[in-house]
Amino acid sequence: MSNLYDKVAVIACEELETVVGNQNIVEESHLPRLLYLEAVAKETLRIHPAAPLLVPHMPSKTCVVAGYTIPKHSRVAWATQRDPEFWEGPLEFEPERFLKDTEKGNYVGNNFHFFPIGSGRRTCVGIPLAEKMVAYVLAVLVYSFEWELPDIKEKLRFVLSKVESLAAIPIARLSIPQLYR
Repeated sequence: MSNLYDKVAVIACEELETVVGNQNIVEESHLPRLLYLEAVAKETLRIHPAAPLLVPHMPSKTCVVAGYTIPKHSRVAWATQRDPEFWEGPLEFEPERFLKDTEKGNYVGNNFHFFPIGSGRRTCVGIPLAEKMVAYVLAVLVYSFEWELPDIKEKLRFVLSKVESLAAIPIARLSIPQLYR
């Protein structure tokens, strides 16, 4: 599994070095050219959506959406974004899926397969700010540090949690110490 993340990190670092250079700092003006990094952020939100952790959205009565019967009080974001009928290899971390099909990453409107920040009438009004902030923070962290991860296996319980607590270790990768100030 870590080889997969290593591959993603290498591609993201290469993109950052191409766009930002290796003796500079990441700026907001770089973000529109960091397409792979944007895909990494979207894939992360697809597999581990923040929405279920926020205000719960659940139907007040049983309803049918896209041919599926959704029981009253169900929380479906997690399962929907891992639906094998819509996502090829839904449990695989594959940012490239958002580069091949840009419509899959469009969560404005009524896309019920990918809605990390809401969808339809009740979508989050802060999407533009959230997109920029997530992309910027991710870019700075990937650009500035190499990361070592412990075992990141999940165990299935009532609440999804890691077998080992996540303790990522940042290792400075830039050669100019002033860039860390």
